[in-house]
Amino acid sequence: MLRWAAACRVLHRAVGASRPSFSRTPVALSSDGRRDTKPSPLPLSYKLLEGEAALPAIILLHGLFGNKANFNSTAKALAQRTGRRVLTVDARNHGDSPHCPDVSYEAMSQDLQGLLPQLGLTPCVLVGHSMGGKTAMLLALQRPELVDRLIAVDISPVGHEAFSHFSTYVAAMRAVDIPDDVPRSHARKLADEQLSAVVQNLAVRQFLLTNLVEQNGHFTWRVNLDALAQHMDKILAFPQRQDSYSGPTLFLLGGESPFVQLSHHPEMKRLFPRAQIQTVPNAGHWVHADRPEDFMAAIQGFLV
Repeated sequence: MLRWAAACRVLHRAVGASRPSFSRTPVALSSDGRRDTKPSPLPLSYKLLEGEAALPAIILLHGLFGNKANFNSTAKALAQRTGRRVLTVDARNHGDSPHCPDVSYEAMSQDLQGLLPQLGLTPCVLVGHSMGGKTAMLLALQRPELVDRLIAVDISPVGHEAFSHFSTYVAAMRAVDIPDDVPRSHARKLADEQLSAVVQNLAVRQFLLTNLVEQNGHFTWRVNLDALAQHMDKILAFPQRQDSYSGPTLFLLGGESPFVQLSHHPEMKRLFPRAQIQTVPNAGHWVHADRPEDFMAAIQGFLV
């Protein structure tokens, strides 16, 4: 059976290769000795492309099961076309970032509140897809001074509990069984065959398989399946907020995606009163993968 980390897994942040180290995240205490409910930020793995420091940097946040490499080509193109710094980040429990049981959007927002000022990238242009879009929206609502502009890609600030297929993907990945010490190409083929019984869409399987990695002769998943399985309800939800973000906001939607409905628009406008809504024709939920040129053109147009 594939193996994965069940406790917080802290990786040394670096661009390129890094050795993982394993530790527990300390519990923060308030001045009176009580537990502090504010999540402690984790050191996220990131890649920064240099650009003009006088311009707000573009921050690209991936979705569920994704990682910063999903935006490699997009990041390079945006850096070249806009002259801006472009940051891609692995969310906690994804890619090369630490694993921790807390998968809440409050925790993911805190991670970025720690990282972005440290890198001197605020105020910035936040571009978040799906789960990353919800993180971006919450960050803008909590700390508007850190966000120059906001782009939420095919996601809205409401609950998406109806999309139960994500839990099905997690269960299918956890059930994959690969023998030790088989060649990587064979391991990927075995995993694909086993996933295909539940995940019929080849493109989705290929996306999920980007998480399959080899560690010390064992094949494992980079994404923290234990935490996602236990707390998928938090990923599908969105925190209740009364405050609003008054900065420029773009909801960039896939024309063939069911994720953002007309019934969501009032809440989008309440929380983001300056919101624009733009639809990319012939794009599904993964707008940046389905229509990359249209995706980049929409971002560039919004920056003007």
